[in-house]
Amino acid sequence: MLQIEYNKSLAATIELSLSSLMFQELGPDARDVLGVVAFFPQGVDENNVDWLFPTITDRKNIFDKFCVLSLAYRNDGFITMLAPIRDYLSPKNPISAPLLCSIKEHYFTRLSIHVEPGKPGFEEAKWIMSEDVNVEHLLDVFTSIDVTSGGAWGACVGFMKHLAWHKPRLVILGPKIETLPDDHPSKLECLHHLSRLFDKVGNHMERKRLLTHTLKLCRERGEDHQLIRTLRHLSHTNFAMGLYEEGVQQAKEALGIAERRGDRVEQAWCLIELARLLRCDIQLDAAEEAASRAIGLLPEEGEQFLVCQCHYALGRIYQSKGKTVKAIHHYEVALEIASPFSWLNLLFHNHFSLAQLLFDEGRFDDAHVHVVYAKSHAVSNHDTYLLARAMWLQASFWHKQHRLEDAKSEALRAVDAFEKLGAEITVKRVKELLRLIDHDIRASERFGHPS
Repeated sequence: MLQIEYNKSLAATIELSLSSLMFQELGPDARDVLGVVAFFPQGVDENNVDWLFPTITDRKNIFDKFCVLSLAYRNDGFITMLAPIRDYLSPKNPISAPLLCSIKEHYFTRLSIHVEPGKPGFEEAKWIMSEDVNVEHLLDVFTSIDVTSGGAWGACVGFMKHLAWHKPRLVILGPKIETLPDDHPSKLECLHHLSRLFDKVGNHMERKRLLTHTLKLCRERGEDHQLIRTLRHLSHTNFAMGLYEEGVQQAKEALGIAERRGDRVEQAWCLIELARLLRCDIQLDAAEEAASRAIGLLPEEGEQFLVCQCHYALGRIYQSKGKTVKAIHHYEVALEIASPFSWLNLLFHNHFSLAQLLFDEGRFDDAHVHVVYAKSHAVSNHDTYLLARAMWLQASFWHKQHRLEDAKSEALRAVDAFEKLGAEITVKRVKELLRLIDHDIRASERFGHPS
């Protein structure tokens, strides 16, 4: 039936509903509202109808009648519709649909809000967690209609910023961003924030490739602020890839530019990156000096997020120095700063590091508590990469405690997650752990000991 007379029968059924007295009584705007519901893959969030449709009166009644007429239905807080009805009713030329274009502008305005932990608007930006699919579709359509549209690409930057903080994942817009001409006004910003998403899912090689292109554009345009930021993020990526010497050079270049500009906050960021790299390069005193300098540059209020980063860095440095008491102190200070703001990423990293430290100290129960906290923060942040890291750590703990089957199960879950994210370097490391676990399981079975 779907193949024969499908379009005719579907059209007849829908048009019959649209011509009914109940639908006609909804007023002249009802058809346009229905088109908006059809346009979005998720439909319309019931919590947003007031700000999405401020000019439409009797909004609740209109949506109720859509459901009565079987043109739409309610699903997990959204007014949505079946795919065949969506295909039929969705605007064929979105740019010529006035109500949809008005709603597009509402979304673009919402995406333009600056998103940064500890700053106004950060918590409110969590709305993206439920509407990311709708927004991505909106951007995909309107960036295709007008490739040169600054508004659409500016909103694309805002979308990626929101995702990076509140729902880290890759976007279907990536190939479009890369094929923009290098002189496109939004190319540099889009590349930068696309690279952040690759960082969030643990694909550091891809992030480095994107940042290298971004760095080229920054140098060509002579934009110091962008240059500092790109060098700093490149240094962080090299840190994640174990390329410490290259990362140190980039962090130092960024720091020099920030000092010349007198930008104390950027200097602090650069020093934090430098401290991380120097710690991993076993230059612990230099790392401690850099992190301490960073704290000294920051005001007492207004930069709590960066202060929290400083304490986390110092915790890692003192942990490497074997100064357990000092390390725990700085981790706990960082947790105290991050908790009221629900900075899930920082909460994860501090609990994760405390778990490592306490395990090395033989405090297994305390270590396990912090692993559980770390996992919960990764889940709350919808961060598959961090959750996989916690699984990997848990597998390592259980391996050391000879809970081999539990260790294998957790390691397999971690490998699966890392492979789906494309985190190739990390996959190799977890597979090495799996190899050791399998070896111990075979040895246990050979000698008759339960695993």
